[in-house]
Formats: sequence, structure tokens, C-alpha cells
Amino acid sequence: MKDEEWLTQNLVIERTKDTMQPDRSTPDRPAEPTEVELTLLLSGGQSYTLSIAPHNPLLQQLFAVLMETPQRSQRLFQIPIKQGQAVLAFPSDRLVGIVTEPPIVIQSPPKSAAVAQKNPIGVLSADPLVSQYIQFENFLTPEEHQRLLNYTIQHKAEFVSTQTSTKAANYRESLVLYVFPEFANLISQRVQQVFPELVSKLGLKPFQISQIEAQLTAHNHGNFYKIHNDNGSQETATRELTYVYYFYREPKAFSGGELVIYDSKVENNFYVRADTSKIVQPLNNSIVFFLSRYLHEVLPVDCPSQQFADSRFTINGWIRRS
Repeated sequence: MKDEEWLTQNLVIERTKDTMQPDRSTPDRPAEPTEVELTLLLSGGQSYTLSIAPHNPLLQQLFAVLMETPQRSQRLFQIPIKQGQAVLAFPSDRLVGIVTEPPIVIQSPPKSAAVAQKNPIGVLSADPLVSQYIQFENFLTPEEHQRLLNYTIQHKAEFVSTQTSTKAANYRESLVLYVFPEFANLISQRVQQVFPELVSKLGLKPFQISQIEAQLTAHNHGNFYKIHNDNGSQETATRELTYVYYFYREPKAFSGGELVIYDSKVENNFYVRADTSKIVQPLNNSIVFFLSRYLHEVLPVDCPSQQFADSRFTINGWIRRS
């Protein structure tokens, strides 16, 4: 089957807008968008944004070009702009990326039965809708872990309340510290060390890292983060992998706070969360990696003492591709 024929059958417009998902108690599904904001990323650092209909054949043609091998068949794109008063023309080999809002995702073509037989944790499932994650234990040395814990407790006064990009109320409750250079750099270095293993085990195509983001978060009694994804807007579209490093005082003074990573399903041409999921325990001095497009949430934390030092602490962030 040709790339464009396969893409015609498998282009799906994701229901998420920005990084938010509706509360699980909200049954209504938004109507399919009438327009898609399409940003073309061209070699040399140039870009151009236009709005098109979601089923415009141009989308399939552009995605087909990106799927081709480095030896692309040369073609010339001529796209009407400014209400037909001008034309944007460029050869296909100049197209290096596409940003769409709302997000457009492509279901991967079926894999062979031989690949589907083996599916250990840390290896991408043959079903692209099944979520996977990798969790490393003892990620920092005991000395580094203790220094980080001491630093976090000592800087309590510098934490601020978290917010979502849409300013939605009752969607996320926790505290965050955005500037902590020593430990942000430490985590970044360790993440880069395990990056080749991540790419291999998650079945990703190797990519160049442009940035590793980090924030230090504290979840105390009653704190939570409802269902969301991490790369559902134009500003976050280059986030490829999400990571969460857990640390806290021993003996553990809280319960809950598990990370739930949802599988996906296609329903009426929308990606929505499935009824199945993976539950990740917040193990002390461990780090979890998963694809930023996965829908996920943090379950409420129960911390009877309500003392800041007894919180579920994390350094969480994102690996961005160039």
C-alpha cells in the first residue's frame, strides 16, 4: 500500500486541545474541528503557518513525504495562501517537520505476528495504542539523593502553586520550584546517559535532543493532577518523552500519588483514553519514562501529617527533540 493511501485510512485528529483533557466525569465530546492550524517547518529554520480543513488531501501528502526514506522522490508543493492571492512553493526535500493544532496523530502500520509475540515492559507494544513505560531504580547515588532531599526541604519557601496552561480550576494541585540549577543539571546528565537505552527499549526512531526540561514538584495531602498529556499544543509539540524522578523521606509518610498511564483507543476518529491503563508506584529514588503523548494522571496523595517534608517529591520534565 502506498504511503498516501495508508495515511488516508490512518490519519486521526486527536481530541486534545492544548495540554488539557476534560475531567473524567464530563461525558461530552467536542465536535471535530473545522480547521487545523498547520505549521510547516522547513530546512534553514524557516516556517509558515496556515489553516486548512482537517480532511484536506494536503495533510496526507505532507505526512507521506515525512514518512519517506532519506532518498525522497522529489516533488514541488504549491500551496495557496492569503486567500488565494499568493502561493507558497517549496521542494519536498525542504520539509523537515509539521506542527498541527489540534494535534494530528498517525496510527502505526500493523507489525508482524513475530514482533507481537514478545512484549516485555520497556519494549514498545505491537499495538500502538498500548502504553509502555520504563522505570529505573536507584537512579541517583544515596549521597545525591540525600543532598537533593535536604535541598528541597530547605527551599520550601520558594515553592509556588502549580497551574495548568488553560488556568483550569480544580485540575491540578501541588507546589513547584522552577529554578534549582544544581540538581536540574544532575538529572539532565543522568537522563542523557540512559537516553540511548530509552530509545532502543521504547522502539523510537533515534532523534537529537534539543532540550531537557525540569521542575521540582511537591505533592502533599489531597494533591493530584487530573488526566492530561504533555505535548498537545504547538508550544509543547516537540516534547517526545516525559520523565518523573521520585524521592521522599523514609519511612514513607504518605500513600497514594500513583502515576496512571492510560492506553488509547480510536473512537469516532478521535484518540481517547481506553479503560485499560498502567499504574506506576512512586518508588523512592526511581525514575519513570514514557511517551509525552500518553494520557496520564497523578492520583490523590494522602499525607496525614500534612508536613511539607513528608511530601511526595519529584523532579519531572520532558525530553524535547530538535
